[in-house]
Amino acid sequence: MRAGELIGRTAYDLHGRRLGRVVDVVVRGAGPGAPLRLTDVVVAGRWYGRLVGPERHLSGPWALRRLARLLGRASRQVPTDKVRLVPPVPGFPFGEPGKPG
Repeated sequence: MRAGELIGRTAYDLHGRRLGRVVDVVVRGAGPGAPLRLTDVVVAGRWYGRLVGPERHLSGPWALRRLARLLGRASRQVPTDKVRLVPPVPGFPFGEPGKPG
């Protein structure tokens, strides 16, 4: 599964409430050399929620930092087992049965 297959999809929680659109993915490995596994998706409620990146760029004039934090509140990280994507992605969230990763 590629990140491009997930990014842009509409995400819903398990109760059917719309969370927003997938704007990024989080992968983790069990250790050095271990295969990476999709663990979370980052969902933005507004289209500009993830574009500013306030969690990564905390420097700059105070007014820009404050604006970035306000705009960045629209995004949140959601575990893959707590989200449903529309349209559905085959193998999401845990990969195809019988295939690694």
